[in-house]
Amino acid sequence: MPDIGETLREARMRRRIDMAEVESATKIRAKYLRALENEEWSLLPGTTFVKTFLRTYADYLELDSRSLVEEYKRRYERPATGELAPFGGLGGPRSRPQRHRRRRRSRASFGPAAVVIIGVILLLAALYALGKLGPDNNDDTAVGTPTATPTPTRTASKKKKKTHATPAAPKTVALRVVASGSVYVCLTDAQGRKLLDGATLQAGQRSKTFTSRRLHARFGNGAASMRVAGKRYPVAESSAPVDYDLRPGRAPRRLPATTQTACK
Repeated sequence: MPDIGETLREARMRRRIDMAEVESATKIRAKYLRALENEEWSLLPGTTFVKTFLRTYADYLELDSRSLVEEYKRRYERPATGELAPFGGLGGPRSRPQRHRRRRRSRASFGPAAVVIIGVILLLAALYALGKLGPDNNDDTAVGTPTATPTPTRTASKKKKKTHATPAAPKTVALRVVASGSVYVCLTDAQGRKLLDGATLQAGQRSKTFTSRRLHARFGNGAASMRVAGKRYPVAESSAPVDYDLRPGRAPRRLPATTQTACK
């Protein structure tokens, strides 16, 4: 039969299981698992723990744990001291056999069930103390002790400011004249071209919409209003001609009375 440690190692490597994964599943420290694979029995607490760890490890790897434990007993476990002691002579004092018989009777009085229960309790207590605390304080990782992971702190997410797209500034201005009475109108564009060459609009009459980068409007009186970008701007009341400068994105601006125009 192959070596015990070699059998364990090959089974673990064949299943591609990391030692840390075995430690987490079996609750046996990694250094004891490596000692089993290397058959370094002196690094283990004792024969009882060797057999217990060997059985647990073999069951985890789905091996025949019973045959491995029996193989360990056959190769490495020493016989009990009582088995090596020679039998006493037949001519010895009678008191010694009587003492043995009394001891046997007292032990038998407990019953085999009580002995098994006590043994199981002691074994579980020893395994718990060994698995949780461990006899070696130099081991970095405690079996069965979960590593505390820091709780990530939530950082306040900065609220993104909603950016409103700024509409592009208009490049042209549109004008429509609405007459409320008889009114003289002269309208020129940015190049000085005449759009309304001294036309007279009657009450209720509307001109068409004129568009240019810049407009110059002259009104003979205040009997009219200007429609610019959907807004109404009344012409100032005046007995003399009134001039306005119209530009994109602005309200009509009244010009001085001395302003020249291309209209006659």
